Amino acid sequence: MLVCLKREANRMKKLALCLLLLSQSIHAEIEIYQFATPELESRYQNLTEELRCLVCQNQNIADSHAELAQDLRRKVYEKLNAGESNEQIITYMTDRYGDFVLYRPPFNVKTLILWLAPILTLLIGGLGFWTLLNRRKEDDEESELSDDERERLNQLLETKE
Repeated sequence: MLVCLKREANRMKKLALCLLLLSQSIHAEIEIYQFATPELESRYQNLTEELRCLVCQNQNIADSHAELAQDLRRKVYEKLNAGESNEQIITYMTDRYGDFVLYRPPFNVKTLILWLAPILTLLIGGLGFWTLLNRRKEDDEESELSDDERERLNQLLETKE
């Protein structure tokens, strides 16, 4: 009986160890940054909300849990503590990752399609809708009977009765 209890205890230990190793919460890391002034902390929050996570693409680096976002947050923290301005940090990020890292990319030749795509889509959709309406109007006009056709139709209907 004692042997059976030892085996069961070993199985439970192995199961607990496996669950512990597979648990994602063990690997979670909480980032805590200490700032010298509330202004630095505010700048950090603003910058991390303005920079896009390149992995998630629909989140800013402040909200993303991706490793790259963690690295970018750390880099922003380091650069702020080194005394760099917001513009210098944004320039560093765009030089390294391109304009895509910004939630509001600048209006230039490279991002022209990004800025004009919504307007072009609206214009093309409106043009398509206008064309469809004109075709229906033309089809309605073509479907009206001429006087000769109307008279012939009346004659056919009278002979059928």
